[in-house]
Amino acid sequence: MRIQVRRTGGFAGIERHAEVDTSGRPDAQEWHALAEKAVAAGRGVPPIGVPDGFSYQITVDGRTVYAADPRLTEEQQKLISRVLKEGA
Repeated sequence: MRIQVRRTGGFAGIERHAEVDTSGRPDAQEWHALAEKAVAAGRGVPPIGVPDGFSYQITVDGRTVYAADPRLTEEQQKLISRVLKEGA
């Protein structure tokens, strides 16, 4: 499974992008479950965020959804954090 996160917005307006490929990882099942829940709660179009808040584009195996602060689900927060931390 290929998971991509693009974060835009924020006070400085700096964009970040990271990607994780779960194939061959010992924790792949955990990533898959988390990604499926995060995508299920996403929106098909970018939501209206808050001033200086972050907006996110989450792509899992070619399916893209959108989310924005402060209305992220727990799974979205966890997935975004992990991908931006561990991804390349």
